[in-house]
Amino acid sequence: MIRSARIMALAVALGGMVLTLGGCNRLAARDHLNKGVEAFKSAHYEEAINHFQQATQLDPSLPMAKTYLATALAQNVVPGLTSKENLANADHSISLFQEVLDKDPSDVNSAKQIAAIYFSLNEFDKAKDWQKKVLAIDPKDAEAAYTIGVIDYTVAYKNAKDALSAAGQTDDGEGNVKAGKKVLQDIKDKNQALVDEGLQFLNQAIQNRANYDDAMVYINLVYRRKADLDFQDPNAVKTDVATAKDWASKALGARKANEEKKNAGPGGIVMDSSGNMK
Repeated sequence: MIRSARIMALAVALGGMVLTLGGCNRLAARDHLNKGVEAFKSAHYEEAINHFQQATQLDPSLPMAKTYLATALAQNVVPGLTSKENLANADHSISLFQEVLDKDPSDVNSAKQIAAIYFSLNEFDKAKDWQKKVLAIDPKDAEAAYTIGVIDYTVAYKNAKDALSAAGQTDDGEGNVKAGKKVLQDIKDKNQALVDEGLQFLNQAIQNRANYDDAMVYINLVYRRKADLDFQDPNAVKTDVATAKDWASKALGARKANEEKKNAGPGGIVMDSSGNMK
C-alpha cells in the first residue's frame, strides 16, 4: 500500500516535470521563432534558419515555424546552381512546404513557394505543374498564370533558337521565313503545344489583372513564336507579327499607366520622379 502510494506520488511528480519542461520548451521555441523572424527581416538567412530549426525542434506544433524555416531555406537556394548543397537546401525547403500542404491543401503560399523553387532551378515542367496547383487553389492568381506563359515562351524560344542555329540561321522574330520549311516544321512540332498553352495562360493572367504589362510583353513574344508555326500561310504570319506588335504597344501603354498610378499622390495627384506635382 505504501509502495503504491510512493509510485503514484512519483508519477504525479514526473508528470509535473514533463508539463514544466513542455512549457519551457514552448517558451524557448517562441523566443527562437521571434529571433528568426528578426534575422530573416535583416536578410541574415543562415541565422534565421538556425533559429527556426531550433523552434521546430523545441515545439513541432508551433504555428508558422515550419513555414518560416522552409521560406528561409528557399531564400538560400541559388538560382540555376546544381551543387549538392544547393539542391539539398531546395529539397529540404520543398519537403517542409509539402508537409504544410499535407495538413492544409489550401495553403496557396506553400504551393507558390514550391513552384518558385523549381523555377529558380530551371526545372520548368515541375514549376508549371505547381503553378497549375496554385491556380487550382486560387483560379484568379494572375502571377501563376503569367509564370506558366513565361515558361512556355522560354522553352519555345530555346527550341526555335537551337533549330535555327543548326541550320545556320538566327531568329528574326517575324516568322523566320528564310529558314526553310524543314526547319520550320521541326520548330512547329516542338512548339505548337507550348505556344497554345502560353497564349491561354497569358490571356488568363490579363483577365485577372487588366493592366498586367509584363504579361502583355510575353503575349507579344509568344505571337512571334506563333509566326514560326504558321509558315505555310504567309497571311497568317503577317497577322501574327502585327498582333505581336500591337501587344507590345499595349504593354508600353499599360506600363506608363501603371507608373502614373504608382506615382499618384493623395487624391490622385500625379507626382514626377522628384516628388513634385505634374
